[in-house]
Amino acid sequence: MSSPSSARSLGPVVGMIGAGQLARMTQQAAIALGVELRVLAAAPGESAARVISDVRLGDYRELADLRDFAKGCDAVTFDHEHVPTEHVRALAADGFAVHPGADALVHAQDKAVMRERLTTIGAPCPPWRRIETAADVEAFAAEHGWPVVLKAVRGGYDGRGVWVCRSAGEAAEVLASGVSLMAEAFVPFERELAVLVARSPHGQGVSYPVVETVQQDGICVEVLAPAPGLDPEQAAVAQRIALKIAHELGVTGLLAVEMFATSSGLVVNELAMRPHNSGHWTIDGARTSQFEQHLRAVLDLPLGSPSMAAPVVVMANLLGGDDPDVFSRYEHVMAHDPGIKVHFYGKEVRPGRKIGHVTALGADLDEVRARARHAAVYLSEGVYT
Repeated sequence: MSSPSSARSLGPVVGMIGAGQLARMTQQAAIALGVELRVLAAAPGESAARVISDVRLGDYRELADLRDFAKGCDAVTFDHEHVPTEHVRALAADGFAVHPGADALVHAQDKAVMRERLTTIGAPCPPWRRIETAADVEAFAAEHGWPVVLKAVRGGYDGRGVWVCRSAGEAAEVLASGVSLMAEAFVPFERELAVLVARSPHGQGVSYPVVETVQQDGICVEVLAPAPGLDPEQAAVAQRIALKIAHELGVTGLLAVEMFATSSGLVVNELAMRPHNSGHWTIDGARTSQFEQHLRAVLDLPLGSPSMAAPVVVMANLLGGDDPDVFSRYEHVMAHDPGIKVHFYGKEVRPGRKIGHVTALGADLDEVRARARHAAVYLSEGVYT
């Protein structure tokens, strides 16, 4: 571990385990709130470590490093869900204020545990089952049909750890990896939605507007806020589902609930207990960004307004292309559309890697969406759309 800064803190100290782009963007909110943000980084070149003064180097898988990191923090939270559950529990037993706690966080770490709990509380879920053998998958398919979705119980993200299998042979190939798996029935969804909610330790909860997420190769490439054409009653149902999950699971901080919209209703797909890609639009497009809201929640401060700053907000992810010189294209984007907001994550450009996002605000969805797409594609690839 690196040595801490000698400067005395002037405000509450929040320790964020992980130093990726979520921690980097949390720093922006921390500055205005007077919060001292500390991050645990694996290396000094990580995204957040480049812009935050209080960086501790360590391994989130080592309890000793976590204990050392948490000393002096008013609250400890996460920018990823990979910290071993038993370590989160140990930190709380030591007296540290950890948000979310282990009993909540495990539902974002272990998909089978999540499905068991959501089923118990009556949240809408697809049929699912733990599986170990090809025979288990075939029995599940006999009951629910092909294709069957196989998911790694732990560790998957951005489409990784998810396999849509259309035959027993395909399932056998996945099983051969030796990863602990579960099976889910394939959901013929119409579109994907996400609801971002926040809950504080004393139980205050707020929900952001329901958004539509657009996926490409398992990666979110676009977020439309609010979800266009969504019936207000269905939007309210989605928000109630998310708030109920946050309450029943004892979430403190942010909870992102990814859902499928189907012809027969909503189905919960995944959970994340941290700032989430589906909420990046809130930096420019909401009265309270998701990053400020997360800090408020983990410090048990009154939560901020989640209302939108414009009728329509579109966020488009910037994915790395073949030309790494994205900064040379800044000038064109800024001159072409002064209203576009560009956020870079301080990451080396690699094809397909999330290196930032752009946000556009306005009143007309088609116009705002076109502006966001133009900026994102030009910055990533140097071509017009």
